[in-house]
This record gives sequence, C-alpha cells and structure tokens, in this order.
Amino acid sequence: MQDMQETNGTVDETVNSNSFNRGVIEEFRANGGRVKDFGSIPLLLLSTTGRVSGLTRTTPLVHLVRDGRHIVFAANGGAAVAPGWYRNLMAAGEGVVEVGPHRFAVRPEPVPESEHEELWRLQTAQDPNFATFRSKTDRTIPVVALVPVGAEVPVGSEAPVGAQVPVGDDA
Repeated sequence: MQDMQETNGTVDETVNSNSFNRGVIEEFRANGGRVKDFGSIPLLLLSTTGRVSGLTRTTPLVHLVRDGRHIVFAANGGAAVAPGWYRNLMAAGEGVVEVGPHRFAVRPEPVPESEHEELWRLQTAQDPNFATFRSKTDRTIPVVALVPVGAEVPVGSEAPVGAQVPVGDDA
C-alpha cells in the first residue's frame, strides 16, 4: 500500500481533492478523531485505493457503530451516482479505517436491505443531513458495514500487509 501524502500534518491534494475534506482530515488526525464543525457526530477516515490510478485516497465519513460494525452510507450528498470511495472500496474489497487513535484494515460488507430502514432512522437522528441526501436521489443508496480484519495498527504506522489505505474519490 502506498504511503499517505502528508507533510507536517498538512494533507496533500493527492490524498483528497476536496479542500474541505482535506481540512477535516487534518483536524481529525490532529485532535484524536474530533472535528469541531461536526460536534458529537461520529466521524471516521476511510482510505481506499483508486481503482484506476492505484493511488491511496482518504475520505472523512459520518458513521454509525452498530453491533461492532462501522456502518457508512454511500449517499454522495444525494447525487445520482455513488461516491468514488464506495466504488473504490467495493472494487478493492478492502480499505483502512481510522477512528480516533485507532487504525485498522476493513473489508466492506453490504448491509442486507432488511436492515436499511432502521439504520437510516438512526443515521438521520444523529445527522439530519442524511434525510436530505436520501430525498435528493432516486437511486438506492448503498449501506455498507466496514468489518475489521486483522490486528489494529497504531496511527502513523504502516498499514497491515495487504491492507488498502486509500483516500478520496478516485476513479
């Protein structure tokens, strides 16, 4: 896996092309997973490998913790297409998650549709923006469990062998 492009705590454009997201990533890492603008809404960083470029990309995501799983929603702000991080994650079949000071490899597991409504209810209760995202699109927004695999790796260390530590929306 490629190293994340970071210098003196500043996240490089190759990690995430969105300047707002780069700021969130920097603040998240500098403050043990806390980002002022998000208050108590839980965030994680998901790194994936670009399915075309092969570059590591990192994306901040709001998530739910449910039954030991980190649940994420491929809402893409309600856009008509799924976000790049989702396409990259599903293509690679693995990624790396940072939650607070913890970093670990994950595999994506689509959540059964029978669980979607309850998870959406919980997600919109913690972040009402998700209700807007859902109402803006006709597509079914994928709901994915990020299931930990292998041992945790301290933040700042190299990811486990075989782990994908990707970042951002990469085609």
